[in-house]
Amino acid sequence: QVELVESGGGLVQAGGSLRLSCAASGRSGYAMAWFRQAPGKEREFVGGISWGSSLRYSDSVKGRFTISRDNAKNTVYLQMNSLKAEDTAVYYCAAARVPYLVTSTSNYVDWGQGTQVTVSS
Repeated sequence: QVELVESGGGLVQAGGSLRLSCAASGRSGYAMAWFRQAPGKEREFVGGISWGSSLRYSDSVKGRFTISRDNAKNTVYLQMNSLKAEDTAVYYCAAARVPYLVTSTSNYVDWGQGTQVTVSS
């Protein structure tokens, strides 16, 4: 099991930036990802990083969001730039059951508590 603690959400104007952090503890050797869920919508894959540090992003955030990992701190970051109103959602970090990157929520077994990101237009 992996315990995940997120931080960094908040309110920002369109065009602004935020950085989310996800501190992990527990098992090792897994991929991690960020998902988001807007009101009335399904939880969707935002981006992720494999155990081997391969990256993947959804088309909706590609070029604006960047995922990085600090192995010394066992923390994964989501840097969000050029934010849009449609980025408003609760953001979750998650740890997969496998080391390679997958996009389906069913492959993720441990989840953070979620952090609200609100982008005002």
